[in-house]
Amino acid sequence: MNELERLKELLDQEQVKLGINIRQMNAPGSPVYRTWENITVPVILLGASMLATLYIHTWVGLAVLVVGAAWWILKVLPKVRDEVFDRSAAFALSSEATFDAMWAKGVLSLYAKMPDGTERAAAKRQDWRAFVRALSEG
Repeated sequence: MNELERLKELLDQEQVKLGINIRQMNAPGSPVYRTWENITVPVILLGASMLATLYIHTWVGLAVLVVGAAWWILKVLPKVRDEVFDRSAAFALSSEATFDAMWAKGVLSLYAKMPDGTERAAAKRQDWRAFVRALSEG
């Protein structure tokens, strides 16, 4: 069994946690980036605010903008973050070459809490394969 398959097992058993840099993965050029997720709602909010300002009153337009921005930050962004994480994890775990490329870019990290209470982590500068092998042996 190779290290990626072993890592998938450890992730399924919740012995290891996968960390993903959401900001890097939710940016144009990323294979999991979706423009409509990030642009549609702010454009609609801005348009609604402008229309309310133009046809009703400045304060109504401001209220629409403030309430819409709060809703965007509190309700929409957490869902987008979770969806980007899920897509990124699936993409990263799709092949060893993909995982290696994302690891080299510093997008991924690994974390494990050992039974004795010690914590282990690995990021870009460490070898993720050695991390997985060490967990498998210990």
